[in-house]
Amino acid sequence: MLERIPPREWKDLLIAWLAISLAFTLIFVRSNFDIFGFLIFFSISLVTVGIGFVLHEMAHKFTAMRFGFWAEFRKDTQMLLIAVVLAALAGIVFAAPGATVIYGASLSREQNGKISIAGPLTNLILCVPFGLIYLGGLSGLLGLLGLIIGTVGFQVNAMIAFFNMLPVSVLDGRKILSWNLPVFIILFLATLGVLYLSLTSLYITGISF
Repeated sequence: MLERIPPREWKDLLIAWLAISLAFTLIFVRSNFDIFGFLIFFSISLVTVGIGFVLHEMAHKFTAMRFGFWAEFRKDTQMLLIAVVLAALAGIVFAAPGATVIYGASLSREQNGKISIAGPLTNLILCVPFGLIYLGGLSGLLGLLGLIIGTVGFQVNAMIAFFNMLPVSVLDGRKILSWNLPVFIILFLATLGVLYLSLTSLYITGISF
């Protein structure tokens, strides 16, 4: 499977992974910056944000390849710079690091919908292990670090899933809606519900980012 990711794509994935992890780290530490805190939260972001982003894009890629198309992730350097600058100056993350580009032929609505659904569905699935890590930290089994990793991973993947389900522009939600309205409604409500749970978890633990 990994042999289907060419060197150019690995490079784009790595750059985008580092950039969005940096953007989220700047959100976490901007009000009280110190190098130790920066390194801790950057490591956490690499695991939580990075895994959510990479697996989201790889889900699109390998679903497209199952339909017989060639697909590669392409970073958007300008949008990555905007994400980092906005995080540093305004405390806002607007992460549109790039997109998985599908080559070869025209997609049917069904194919496009199924390829699109793979991304947010992957992020919803990732909420499960991060949610379990969060519950472990909440009960004292993993401690504060586990609590933070679980909370951030749960919330970030919920945010990625919900954001991509918005039926606008080139986002996944628009393609899913044009393919199958009931599927769109179910998945949209699911991502909204999980996002609400993730925000509630922040309130319960008292963690503020």
